[in-house]
Amino acid sequence: MTISEEKKCVTIFVISDSAGETASKLAAASMAQYPTVDFTLIRRTFVKDEDKLVQALEDAKKAEAMVLHTIINDHLVAIANQFFNEHQLFHFDILTPPVAEIERLTGVAPMREPGALHHLNENYFKRIEAMEFAVKYDDGKDPRGFLEADVLLLGVSRTSKTPLSLFLANKNLKAANLPLIPEAHLPKQLFEMDPKKIVGLTNDPNVLNGIRKERMRAYGLPENTSYSDIEKIRRELAFANDLYQKLGCIVIDVASLSIEETASMILNALNLEDHSYYSTETAED
Repeated sequence: MTISEEKKCVTIFVISDSAGETASKLAAASMAQYPTVDFTLIRRTFVKDEDKLVQALEDAKKAEAMVLHTIINDHLVAIANQFFNEHQLFHFDILTPPVAEIERLTGVAPMREPGALHHLNENYFKRIEAMEFAVKYDDGKDPRGFLEADVLLLGVSRTSKTPLSLFLANKNLKAANLPLIPEAHLPKQLFEMDPKKIVGLTNDPNVLNGIRKERMRAYGLPENTSYSDIEKIRRELAFANDLYQKLGCIVIDVASLSIEETASMILNALNLEDHSYYSTETAED
């Protein structure tokens, strides 16, 4: 009898100090290559102390299993390696080699924190929530959202309110915005907000005049309209600046600033940190 005829069932142990998703996905990808083989997958998760680890290793040995593990604690990794060597048990350490190489390349020591990627995933979903918030409360659509916002951007047309809201959302901040039109009613929620969370955006009248003319041309319309009229723009800006003074909010002139520069100024003015960190698309260990 050949080996292939004799061994038609394989036991895989997944041992992890967190939820074990990374090792489980690797096991699943490996098993998918052998549709005719019977597999038994056993997961031992949240193994964070020596007793639990040794018990998991003993069980793997009894099952004559191969072991895939994601353990980040140096002491526990050393215990596992000694066990594997003593009992000639096949194992694959998923985390240690790449973590060690990154440390070698950068000189930066890893956190050695079990389940650290979950923090990144929480951050990712917060970013998605912030992006949805920015879209929902863009252009003053629903002033009730102002009171839930981390920051409210005010400004006349073409002061970069929407792109700024989306840029800040990518930093995990819930940003709403409200266009200021002298003839329009101001929602009561604006005056219920903490003025420290409000940012008034202003611009140079001539710069804004050029931006609005360009927008008209982009739409195939005459550039000289009431929308781009310099005197009307001055009145709009005066109205906005008067409102900012009444609110006592932060004011930023965006005339010569990029979106990134304005966002950085907003973060600094509000004493907020850049919460973007890293991005990830899947929930793993």
